[in-house]
Formats: sequence, structure tokens, C-alpha cells
Amino acid sequence: MAADQVLVTNGGKQAIFNAVAALVDHGDEVIIQAPYWVTYPDVVRVFGGVPVVVETDESSGYLATVEQLEAARTPRTKLVLFVSPSNPTGAVYSPEQVAAVGRWAVEHGLWVLTDEIYEHLVYGDARFSSMPTLVPEIADHCVVVNGVAKTYAMTGWRVGWMIGPKDVVKGAINLQSHSTSNVSNVAQAAALAAVTGNLDDVAMMREAFDRRRLTIVKLLNEIPGVVAPEPQGAFYAYPSVKGVLGKQIRGRRPTSSLELADLLLEESEVAVVPGEAFGTPGYLRMSYALGDDDLVEGVTRMAALLGEAVD
Repeated sequence: MAADQVLVTNGGKQAIFNAVAALVDHGDEVIIQAPYWVTYPDVVRVFGGVPVVVETDESSGYLATVEQLEAARTPRTKLVLFVSPSNPTGAVYSPEQVAAVGRWAVEHGLWVLTDEIYEHLVYGDARFSSMPTLVPEIADHCVVVNGVAKTYAMTGWRVGWMIGPKDVVKGAINLQSHSTSNVSNVAQAAALAAVTGNLDDVAMMREAFDRRRLTIVKLLNEIPGVVAPEPQGAFYAYPSVKGVLGKQIRGRRPTSSLELADLLLEESEVAVVPGEAFGTPGYLRMSYALGDDDLVEGVTRMAALLGEAVD
């Protein structure tokens, strides 16, 4: 990997912004899987692109098939935004699935922007796979983005990077030079220490997350009307609450996950993010990147409130 194929950015979000800016022209279509991270479709729109959403749900573990991606492809498709492990669902594609998507993209001459920010946070039998490693022939049409925020718990340091073909990276460098210029030197030094050090602390953190994900899924699935698939990566649970919507709870009858999130905040003092933010109403995103006792307390409060639901 040559130095002119890498750009250090002000966080992973800027890496995505720069990559989309370099690749997407007005009217280009970009395939995005839902549930998606909130930034993806808006960044595409900023540069005149058209987000084309492929919906997934809990029945597939929030994984899209090549057949679904192919059904969304048109002559205007330019880019596929791929993420594994996923925010908000914690879904992780198997190496075979990642390779299949890569081969499909190569076959149709599509670019892939792959977000690998949660690469070290996978659990159980799940394995992280980087698409250009499995499908080397896509390297000339692939941009990889990553950063230190999640693996090293360095969110506030704002250091990310993008890796890709020289011409794409050069375009991104030109853009960044007129927007934010370089990343803070202090932050870069801290990030260098993180990525060149061992992963012992990361392993400890991953062990804690693993324990908490099993706890949150167990507790959520004990709530009537809630279905919580087991996340394989990242640190989020993404339960379906469709079985609760429309029922009466403390004199109110929430009909959307947005209304249910408001109710949980007001009545239980539990903060969740409604699925509307991620393109899939009827779900909630819940983080388990918090202490074990607080996690249990929060879900227990949530269970007590939702347990009052009546038709």
C-alpha cells in the first residue's frame, strides 16, 4: 500500500464524506442497506447522488443478499455502500457473503465503499472480512474507511482514514485541503500509538461487550412483543418492537417507534434511538457500551413499562 493511497481524516465520518464526494456525480445511484447509519443517505444527497435503499429485517439477521442488491441495481448505479459489522444492527457478513458481494460488484463494474470501523468488535463465531482482501480484483474500484473511534474508544480524538485508488484519494485530498486541512497533530500521534500498539485492551473491551450483548438480548427477548436478534458485532442491539406498537401503555397508544422512544424516555427515563432514524420504523437501537449494572437497570425499566401494554 503506497502512501498516496491513504488519506488521514478528521474521523471516520469525514472519510465517508470525502470518498462519496470523490466518487459520486449528480444523478448517480448509491445502493445502501437499511437499517443504515444515519449519515449514509444524507452524504449521498449532499453530492447530488440518489440513495437506493435495500431493506433488511430481523428474519435475515439484517443481512442483504446479492439477489436483493441486484434487484436494486440500475444503469445509473455507481456505488454500493457496504458495512460489516453494522451500526445500528450489529450484523456481520460471513467471509463467503462478503466475497459474493465483491464478485457481484466486479461483474457489474460498480464501486464499493466499505466501512470497517467496527472490524475488531466481533463475537462468537463471527469473523470480520475485508472485501478487497477476499476479492483482490475489486481493489481498483474500492475505498475502505476506518478510524480509531470504536476499536480504541477514541471517539473524541477525531482520527479516521480512507484507503483507495490513487486518483480517488488525490481528489479527496484536494477536497479536504480546502475544508479542514490536516488532522490535529496531537490526535494523529495518539492514533499512531493506538494502531501500532497491541490489542490487549481491545480484547478486554470486546470481552465485556460480548457479555453485555448476551445479557441485553436475553432481557429484551423476555419482553412480550419484542424480538431481538443476537448481534454479531459492534455494540448495538436492534430489537423489533412492532409487537408493542398500537397497544395502550399508561394512557397512551404509541403507533411508531418514534412515539415509543418518547414514551420510554418520559416514563422510564431510558434513552433509545427509534428505527425511523435508520430507515426502518418499528425498531429501536440500544447501545450496550455501558456498565453491566446500568444495562440491566435500563432494560428492566423498559420491560416494566412495556409489560403494562394492553390491546
